[in-house]
Amino acid sequence: MWRLSISVVFLPCIAAFLLTALSSAYGYGDSEATCSGIVPLRYRNDKISITDFGGVGDGRTVNSKAFRAAIYRIQHLRRRGGTVLYIPPGVFLTESFSLTSHMTLFLARGAVIKAVQDTRNWPLIDPLPSYGRGRELPGARYMSFIHGDGLRDVFITGQNGTIDGQGEVWWNMWRSRTLKFTRPNLIEFKNSKEIIISNVIFQNSPFWNIHPVYCSDVVIHHVTILAPQDSPNTDGIDPDSSNNVCIEDSYISTGDDLVAIKSGWDEYGIAFGRPSSNITIRRITGSSPYAGIAIGSETSGGIKNIVAEHISLSNMGLGVNIKTNIGRGGYIKNIKISNVYVENAKYGIKIAGDTGDHPDAFYNPNALPIVKGIHINNVWGVNVQNAGSIQGLKGSPFTGICLSEINLHGSLNSYRTWKCSDVIGTSLKVSPWPCSELRTTSGSYSCSSTF
Repeated sequence: MWRLSISVVFLPCIAAFLLTALSSAYGYGDSEATCSGIVPLRYRNDKISITDFGGVGDGRTVNSKAFRAAIYRIQHLRRRGGTVLYIPPGVFLTESFSLTSHMTLFLARGAVIKAVQDTRNWPLIDPLPSYGRGRELPGARYMSFIHGDGLRDVFITGQNGTIDGQGEVWWNMWRSRTLKFTRPNLIEFKNSKEIIISNVIFQNSPFWNIHPVYCSDVVIHHVTILAPQDSPNTDGIDPDSSNNVCIEDSYISTGDDLVAIKSGWDEYGIAFGRPSSNITIRRITGSSPYAGIAIGSETSGGIKNIVAEHISLSNMGLGVNIKTNIGRGGYIKNIKISNVYVENAKYGIKIAGDTGDHPDAFYNPNALPIVKGIHINNVWGVNVQNAGSIQGLKGSPFTGICLSEINLHGSLNSYRTWKCSDVIGTSLKVSPWPCSELRTTSGSYSCSSTF
């Protein structure tokens, strides 16, 4: 246990060191830029402890009443500048609970907020309107372990304390097909703004880890997110129909995509019509059997103005995966991904128009997504089995695809060719040699000029 706790605490430090070293070695430019200032830090004078409300951190006592009482106090007394809810060292077992505006949930070093494993009384909430139903099953969905709806000015932070979803009971229900509703996320903020999540370890989420949906002005940085590689659908960070989101300086190792940007599902996402936009992803390190940086496949509200840079990945299914499908509608445009290091991966880069399921039989197969303006620059891969695949749609080819300064090195048994169809674009200094649809540029214009 001592060895594990030491390694977990220092994972963010190790990640930062690796990213700095890689940035220096490969000339990745200004690796110290930050977007975290979009939400200002606020000092809160009012401070309370969960123990003031009867909280007991013995790992056995269920502290649901204590959390609800503390948050009720914050909500109704409305102290000027907000209130810090302090979680001291100890293991605080609790049912799911909702936060309130103008509060900081602060986890001390050694503090653990742990979800109960009794799922029978877990609260249900309505499906998201942009999904029309639960993501896994029709009908309602289980509320996230820590939830926020319609909030403003909320911070989850501390000294690398832990929020543990104890997700194995949920994973086993998924595997045995005994789930009644869609599994809960670990953290979800809905219709909220001015959110900061930092310096906390998140582990063993039942489903997606951190899910800001219909949110704006969100900063997630200096976090560690952990789940077993065989844990189903444990995405790291999933901004969904949200704008002005900053994700930086974090280590993620889970059973699904490390960061996946979404914006609604088929006809429901088209009708809701809220895009994800102005999202920056920077200095992320991690591993997963799926993708490091993903867009989609739920893209029906549109996804635009995305920057991902200084990404270091190892033992991956894919490095970069941009995915959509017929029936999605919407668009994916103005995407800039640069300075990516990938080691030991099945695929380096994959852009596909045939990925993802549908909520029901009522989707419109003629609702084809528009994918254009995808710029991927300065990618270095080691032991990458398949270089890349870019496969658009016959009725809606992917256009403006720009690849430059990409070197994907394979092993002796790797298939290092590119596969392309229904795509129009350019390439410059790409190895292995890209497909003919990406004609090599020369002269005054080059892909790299777009960065």
